[in-house]
Amino acid sequence: MNFQNTLSFARTMDEQDPLRKFRDEFLFPQQNGKPFIYLCGNSLGLQPKSAREVLGKELDNWQNLAVEGWFEGDSPWMFYHKELKKLMAPIVGATPAEVCPMNTLTVNLHLLLVSFYRPEQKKFKIIMEAGAFPSDQYALESQVRFHGYDPAEAIIEIAPRAGEYTLRTADIIASIAENADELALVLFGGINYFTGQWFDMKAITEAGHAAGAIVGFDLAHAAGNVPVQLHEWDIDFACWCSYKYQNSGPGGIGGIFVHEKHFKDDTLNRFAGWWGYQESTRFKMEKGFVPEPGADGWQISCSQVMPMALYYASLQIFEAAGFMGPIRDKSKILTAYLIYIIDQVNLAIGHQQYQVITPGNENDRGTQVSIIASGNAKGVFEKLVAHHVLGDWREPNVIRLSPVPLYNSFEDVFLTGELLLKISKEIAI
Repeated sequence: MNFQNTLSFARTMDEQDPLRKFRDEFLFPQQNGKPFIYLCGNSLGLQPKSAREVLGKELDNWQNLAVEGWFEGDSPWMFYHKELKKLMAPIVGATPAEVCPMNTLTVNLHLLLVSFYRPEQKKFKIIMEAGAFPSDQYALESQVRFHGYDPAEAIIEIAPRAGEYTLRTADIIASIAENADELALVLFGGINYFTGQWFDMKAITEAGHAAGAIVGFDLAHAAGNVPVQLHEWDIDFACWCSYKYQNSGPGGIGGIFVHEKHFKDDTLNRFAGWWGYQESTRFKMEKGFVPEPGADGWQISCSQVMPMALYYASLQIFEAAGFMGPIRDKSKILTAYLIYIIDQVNLAIGHQQYQVITPGNENDRGTQVSIIASGNAKGVFEKLVAHHVLGDWREPNVIRLSPVPLYNSFEDVFLTGELLLKISKEIAI
């Protein structure tokens, strides 16, 4: 597409946008009575306008039904998670039986590692990306120590080549093959939080399985952002938070995926709890854990109804939008336009003040664009915020901007570029 660095072009693109009406489904933060251009959905998604109504309905049920709300009303709490499963599944390319809303991200990662990190005397190592989000690093370090291994020996981190910011798929696959004899698990993020690189999840999974390893993914920055196909790609397990691209609110409920091929494997360890017990006989209160079939069998504690209600509000918007197909179509164009606008800013300044470190290939990224700002990087970011553009700062000099298809517009992107150029000319850099 031939982009133009003009307000009229951006507005024309917005007029032609089939998702434009969904912008009105969200509430934008304000500063001094003026709404922000919000480009931080990669950290916390906006509040759906329907969230208050959906949550209010469950508060009313609590008020009017109290404990009977578990089994009475329009949406009994005992089965509330099943409504979410139907809407979660298309977002991550799974069957409803393979997904379940529960807990939070790192709690779920630990629970899944109990089942799927099964080190043996020879095959005990884990391959992951260097620079993964710290919670993944900490979780793996503690899991490895729990099994009696030294993280320095058991965890293999794959880093970009010298002078590069993103990983090459060939290097990931080569590392998996080189360590096949000792490899128990491959665990990657679907998208790297810092650079925005979308890893080739299918190729990584195939390589991991060829090495005789289990393959799992942390989809914190991928679920609701890019169209992953967990079932089709034969991924063993995955987990994600729902408060970024899926707009479930701060600390919102997490989700898990377990491929159906593992449902009948009674050799898998798991930390069991009453809520994961077979639903049909759960209230017999018998000893001896019998898991509910599917991902639901990994539940431990009772459903978190209020956080699930907030998630449900957002999932209904995804359904109305047609799930990930239309979202991805807009994402590609909107993100490409942001990169184009940043290039235009550099041209106007006369040098590369802002270096995009997110992959240039649209198939290797989601909506996030990470830029290294030379000079007074923090000053530039602070000026953006002061002028109602809210992105995300990462030390030492990276600004992350995430134009989310459900609520960001092409005009948002154009105005951000216009402001960035103005700030760059004014501030000492």
